[in-house]
Amino acid sequence: MATITYLTTIEFGPGAVRELPRTLAELGIQRPLIVTDRGLVESGLATRIAEPLRAAAVFDGTPQNPTEDAAAAALELYRAAEADGIVAIGGGSPMDLAKAVALLATHAPPLQSYAAVLGGTAKVGPTAPVVAVPTTAGTGSEVGRGALITFRDGRKLALISPHLIPRRAICDPELTLGLPPRLTAATGMDALTHCFETFLSPRVNPPADAIALDGAGRAWRSIVRAVENGSDLAARTEMMMAALEGGLTFQKGLGAVHALSHPLGAIEAPVLHHGTLNAVILPAVLEFNAGHVGDKYDRLRQSLGLPAGADLADEVRALNRRIGLPAGLGEMGVSASMLPRIVAGALEDHSGATNPRPATAGDYEAMLRAAMG
Repeated sequence: MATITYLTTIEFGPGAVRELPRTLAELGIQRPLIVTDRGLVESGLATRIAEPLRAAAVFDGTPQNPTEDAAAAALELYRAAEADGIVAIGGGSPMDLAKAVALLATHAPPLQSYAAVLGGTAKVGPTAPVVAVPTTAGTGSEVGRGALITFRDGRKLALISPHLIPRRAICDPELTLGLPPRLTAATGMDALTHCFETFLSPRVNPPADAIALDGAGRAWRSIVRAVENGSDLAARTEMMMAALEGGLTFQKGLGAVHALSHPLGAIEAPVLHHGTLNAVILPAVLEFNAGHVGDKYDRLRQSLGLPAGADLADEVRALNRRIGLPAGLGEMGVSASMLPRIVAGALEDHSGATNPRPATAGDYEAMLRAAMG
């Protein structure tokens, strides 16, 4: 196990979850609220992790895409239980919801007033302490400064602030052993997309570029093994590190993939998985950005071990097929009638500002149609 101090303190490696009680003691958290989801409670994993913590309460009502209403319900439980911190157990949804609860516990409502695109970042100060325990290898939210929340008006907006970075991240790849192949594939492609998009962001941050390239290479080399063999601990460890590195590079901003996947994730029906959306949209965005990134595609190819001149978009499509992900948005239940709403959301989304090539409404529509399959 390794202790990594970078943006926050990270306990990384097989068995790292055993450090959780000590971590809470160091932070002075005596009555944590556990934020997780019903599936992890029913599987017994969340209960096993939380058992030695003497939690004040457990909130297991996290939806697949966290909502303002869920944050309000979890906050009510946090206050009723007189909790003094939060342990988020699960994928990106429980971690993002935990950040929203930590913000509401220390700031005046409404939550939407802290959304980045509404000028809310400067309003965010210190929050209740959060310790993140990822049970998937994808989102990077355990070290990320953002939380995606679907608000009551239907918009999916980001809360972004350094104060939202969890105080500690406990990254134990053993917690991902046996994760179903489809979820392994979807979360793994989420991690890969984070590394791609942050590396391609035009902001100048060479340290983050190096981390993103390393993460992209780890994910590319290991995702097939992780999908095909759920008990391959070495592959799971590489995927968890790739997810962590993707989260560490969020400082550079993302791009058009996320500008499109965020409003798609706000659709009530069908409920769409964020990582799967990123995987399906990524090839179209890579084609859109071609010729606008300098030598970065060459550097990505080198990091992935691809031949010079390989078509990155086609390589990603082939990888999606190999790991069993959908060929297009249409296969996921997205219809042409939904596209105008998605384009409007993409134009408003904060991630579009750091795409290497500015995108118009027409550009976003063209990317969506290319991703329909």
